[in-house]
Amino acid sequence: MRLDDSQAYQTSTEIDLMERLLPLHGVRVLELGCGAAWTLRKLAECYSDSQFIGTEVDEIQHQKNLSHATVNLEFRLEGAQAISEPEQSIDLVCMLKSLHHVPIQLQMPAMQEIHRVLKPGGMAWICEPVYSGAFNAIMSLIHDEKQVREQAFDTLRQVVQNGLFELHAEHFFNVPGSYSWAEFEQRFLNVTHTKIDLSDGRLERVRDEFARHLEGERAAFLKPHRVDLLRKPLG
Repeated sequence: MRLDDSQAYQTSTEIDLMERLLPLHGVRVLELGCGAAWTLRKLAECYSDSQFIGTEVDEIQHQKNLSHATVNLEFRLEGAQAISEPEQSIDLVCMLKSLHHVPIQLQMPAMQEIHRVLKPGGMAWICEPVYSGAFNAIMSLIHDEKQVREQAFDTLRQVVQNGLFELHAEHFFNVPGSYSWAEFEQRFLNVTHTKIDLSDGRLERVRDEFARHLEGERAAFLKPHRVDLLRKPLG
């Protein structure tokens, strides 16, 4: 397993990569730490023969998500370390840039819960942002996640090494993103899941760094990500 591999990147949105690599028809999908659930909502629209569940610990975001529930999409207020699903009831578990937000002492219990609810042979799609590139440099001024991302990766290595999961595949991809300053501020600064301290001139430093990438009114980035696709053993 590799924390990063500069030679292995492809450019893709995450949902396009998921559609190429995962069976998404006729399955039960659980996303842990779904945030605003942009990807989950899109998948639910495209795969009406599947059932989707999104969980979130942020009560404010959860209340917003409830307005997007549909016949094949439901939302629950719960943490990854205590999933309200019976054993072997889920085909696919997704964590889309959320494992590093789980407190380190709860990451192994969360992985054990994922193992419990997955069917034998079921998959866990664990996507994490990679600590490199221009976009990461800006985000690190807001909240430096280098240590927590490395801790999350160590947790994934442990569950493969101890046999809880098998590493089915590892993929590196750059997600294109283009933002005006107003869009960037709304999406990445005005969040409820993380307390952000932008005092003592930090907001100005973030804005100045963002402005370095502006072409006209927008700044374009390639945001590096890694997916560890884990499989629950059949035995």
